[in-house]
Amino acid sequence: MLFDSQLARDSLIPLLLGTEITVLFTILVMIISLIGAVPIALARLSSYRLIRWTVSIYVNVFRATPLLIQLIYIYYALPVFGIRLSPFTAGLVGLSLHYIPFIAEVYRSGIQAVPQGQRDAAQALGLSRWLINRKVIFPQAFRIVIPSLGNFFVSLVKDTSLLSVLTVTELVFSGELIAARTYDYFTEYTLVFVFYLVLGSFAIWIVQWVERHAPGVGSMKMPGRRLILGVADAKTTGS
Repeated sequence: MLFDSQLARDSLIPLLLGTEITVLFTILVMIISLIGAVPIALARLSSYRLIRWTVSIYVNVFRATPLLIQLIYIYYALPVFGIRLSPFTAGLVGLSLHYIPFIAEVYRSGIQAVPQGQRDAAQALGLSRWLINRKVIFPQAFRIVIPSLGNFFVSLVKDTSLLSVLTVTELVFSGELIAARTYDYFTEYTLVFVFYLVLGSFAIWIVQWVERHAPGVGSMKMPGRRLILGVADAKTTGS
């Protein structure tokens, strides 16, 4: 048989431990990126040209280069300058630096999508700029960008697999270690594939749940939509 069921059972514990690392990175990087993207988005909208240009360089560099190269450079190239990071730290920094610019651009587009009349009305009421942003602009912008943020969350789950090049013992690297020892690549990578399918499907379900329950995002729902192992059933209640 191509698939070794005994090896599969023996591999479950190491792969589950690798899955824990994958989930941990996903949660940490998403939190860091959601918070870190706020000042970057505001800087991109700044009226000061120097601030806007400086931040734009950072955003464009990380959006224009592959995540894999960024991770390799941070872990393997920066020691030349005396900057040595552990695999875990390098992975956390690399993923965060990569995702912050993308999420910042989502924030920026969400803020710009709020009608100018909303800001004008708040100013007419005498609200300060801080209150206008906190009470009027940001809540509406966040509701607008929820679907886009959900897409990045799902992508992040899959991008954690690139941490294997840094020898981080996440799901892929755990499978690689077992496959290198047993030479049964079919069984191990089939298991890794299934694990990622389950993780990705669960991430998609979370995104759909947030979209359904987040206030103000009701217009984005699709009635009757279900998720079965990453495949969205597009049947609606009217069909």
